Amino acid sequence: MRTRTKVMIGTGIAVLLVLAAGLSMNGRRQQGIEVRIETVDRRDLVATVTASGNVRARRKVDISSDISARVAELLVDEGEDVEEGQVLLRLDPTRYQAAVNRSRANLSQSQAQVAQARANYLRAEREAERLDSLHAREPLLVSRQEVDNAQTDLEVQRSLLESSEFGVNQARAALEEASDQLAKTIITAPMAGRVTRLNVEEGETVIVGTMNNPGSLVLTVSDLSVMEVVLEVDETDVPEITLGDSATVELDAFPDLDFPGVVTEIGNSAIRPPSQAAGTGQTPTIDFEVVVTLDSPEVELRPDLSATAELITETRVDQLSIPIIALTLREPDAEDDDERAGDGDGEVPDPIEGVFVIRDGEVTFTPVAVGIAGQEYFEVISGLSLGDSVVSGPYQVVRTLEDGDQVRADESDDADDTRDEQG
Repeated sequence: MRTRTKVMIGTGIAVLLVLAAGLSMNGRRQQGIEVRIETVDRRDLVATVTASGNVRARRKVDISSDISARVAELLVDEGEDVEEGQVLLRLDPTRYQAAVNRSRANLSQSQAQVAQARANYLRAEREAERLDSLHAREPLLVSRQEVDNAQTDLEVQRSLLESSEFGVNQARAALEEASDQLAKTIITAPMAGRVTRLNVEEGETVIVGTMNNPGSLVLTVSDLSVMEVVLEVDETDVPEITLGDSATVELDAFPDLDFPGVVTEIGNSAIRPPSQAAGTGQTPTIDFEVVVTLDSPEVELRPDLSATAELITETRVDQLSIPIIALTLREPDAEDDDERAGDGDGEVPDPIEGVFVIRDGEVTFTPVAVGIAGQEYFEVISGLSLGDSVVSGPYQVVRTLEDGDQVRADESDDADDTRDEQG
């Protein structure tokens, strides 16, 4: 009796569990899967590309010294506004002034040598003329050899005069070079602007750059009237950008302000070429430089500020749209696969993009063609009509739905949305 009783009790419990599971499944089927539902509607869409970079002045001049010398007098401070031609600093001119004095003395010496050579040439010319005249009147008093020797001496003196004149030109060129070196001890502003970088102090020595060693960067003068943002844009986004695209720039230094701008320059080669990463074993990141010119900023900006920009690449007005999360991929049906295989082309069919449209509480996968992507919505080109209801989440549910599944609106999401709107 005990064994029979245990068997009957166990059988009864199993039957109850099966009935409970069946009732639960049936209830869930009747209730449907909870999903978020959204209606296909017309919206204004904006496609953007986001990139980060830094602020710079459109025009700036990095000033280096053309000579090596000690900074004798520094006349500006960093952040000071300067005018074109204003003296910024003076270098020690002692050595270069001495070179000018030496070159000037050499020029005077060369000019004196020219005067001496000219006098010798005139003397030789007169001597040659006198002997030639005597030889013509009295051939016995002056021999032909004496006349020829006088002509030869005249040619020698003419060459010496030309040589001394070339010496004057050489000395004059050396004086001009020394004067130019002396003039470079005074560094002036090449344009009006602001001193945005000052790398020297009074008493320091600046040096000239060579082939292998860069020279001293003395200071930088920037024209802050036109500011730009230099962005690093991924290679996959560059084809979407065109000159003239509008942009909105956010600066970390001014979190409450948006700065409008326009794309004015797109790089034609990568910022860091792949050849630089050769041998490192790493896949190089290919970025291109895109320049956005800001439209008259409301505040004064400084070079090198961090920036993030949204470049508007496409816009659509009053266009049918669906939530981005609603779009999913499905593999083609088996029948389609068989037809494709029967064609003999051997190609693997591509997944189909589409959404789950809700009709009478059931979902049907519907292929759609989409266009640009806004912040939250895709543009619908074909496949849907205005007012269609589609499943817009949750993501995991959209991925696992099948045709014919019963669905119902997620009331908790509606309640959350209501609370958000009231808040």
